[in-house]
Amino acid sequence: MSQVAVLLADGFEEIEAITIVDVLRRADVQVRTLALKDKTVRGAHGISVQADGLLEQDHGQNWDLVVLPGGQPGANTLRDDPRVASLIERQLGQNRKVAAICAAPIALGAHGMLKGRHATCYPGFEDQLRDAKLSVDAVVVDKEITTSRGPGTAMSFALNLVEQLKGKQQADSVRKGMLL
Repeated sequence: MSQVAVLLADGFEEIEAITIVDVLRRADVQVRTLALKDKTVRGAHGISVQADGLLEQDHGQNWDLVVLPGGQPGANTLRDDPRVASLIERQLGQNRKVAAICAAPIALGAHGMLKGRHATCYPGFEDQLRDAKLSVDAVVVDKEITTSRGPGTAMSFALNLVEQLKGKQQADSVRKGMLL
């Protein structure tokens, strides 16, 4: 069974984080939400959620996919946390998947992980994607890195992740069950 970590920092974009977790779980993917600081994490629009655990407790886990939701200041916190950078570097070093949506691709760009790769992000953050080949597509997949634009693309992003982890048939089944 696929193991996915969704990282939550205060100021995360609620639509993105919850959509990703919900859609992946509908596809029978094991998802664990990990907070950077406290298990109760407050979103960018004042919605608090209880994370499944803390990043430091699960830091050594091998994940099939690590997902970074956007939102502010959550994306900046993800970008600036050395534990997040270390986890992403380990993921990519093991050819494991990383996905980031909205402003969160800045966490990859800040550490040169998008150099020469196709990527997208929320408008206005492009300059922080250092040396990426920028796209305005809703979802961009370049090898093991998937990026997406923002809250309005969260469903497409999540279904794309299901397809990568479980195949097109499973993604289509979830899509149909959600009347998409």
